[in-house]
Amino acid sequence: MTSKELAKIAYNALDDKKGVNITIIDISEISIIADYFIIAGGTNENQVKALAGNVEDEFAKAGLSPKHVEGYTNANWILIDYEDVIVHVFNEDDRLFYDLERIWRDGKIVNVEEL
Repeated sequence: MTSKELAKIAYNALDDKKGVNITIIDISEISIIADYFIIAGGTNENQVKALAGNVEDEFAKAGLSPKHVEGYTNANWILIDYEDVIVHVFNEDDRLFYDLERIWRDGKIVNVEEL
């Protein structure tokens, strides 16, 4: 499965649970850690956990398990690493504080239609 296909699975999983302001950043030209960052927000702890859980469920249906997961305890920022695609699910305050879109601004913002 290509990294584009993985990114689309992640996007759809987040969209299905009403993720807020889902952003896809292609970082393949500027970093070796992954091809895509998918960033989404949740309005509360339960939604953040539901968003991350749905991503894991959809990837599991495709036969994939994450390389690394962290952040479920506090549910402020849950990171799910699928090697080529890294999913970040934030609560609203932490998303504004960490501002990954600004940090990775050299990457290319991708519309889901381009996947």
